[in-house]
Amino acid sequence: QVQLVESGGGLVQAGGSLRLSCVASGQIISTYTMGWFRQAPGKEREFVSGIRWGWTGDSVDYADSVKGRFTISRDNAKNSVYLQMNNLGPEDTAVYFCAASRVGTLSARTRAYNYWGQGTQVTVSS
Repeated sequence: QVQLVESGGGLVQAGGSLRLSCVASGQIISTYTMGWFRQAPGKEREFVSGIRWGWTGDSVDYADSVKGRFTISRDNAKNSVYLQMNNLGPEDTAVYFCAASRVGTLSARTRAYNYWGQGTQVTVSS
């Protein structure tokens, strides 16, 4: 079992930045990938970014809507994954969730992830 706790959400003006954090605990060694998803009111949960680590190095992936604005990173020593969000707009308003997967391939599918955090609210005002 893996436990995930997100933090860093809040209210920000359009054009501003936020940095989300996800701290993992439990059976971390069983996970191969972690990702960020978001869910806006009335919409399905959607993929934002993912990261896979291994002996050959890290691989990252981003949704088209956030490429060039968001950056995912990790700190293995702190069992943490981060999402730096720049140039935010109202369309980015959502609850952001951290997720972890046992699968060794990056995926944008929610069903590929086994563990989920409770989410952190991000609100971008105009």
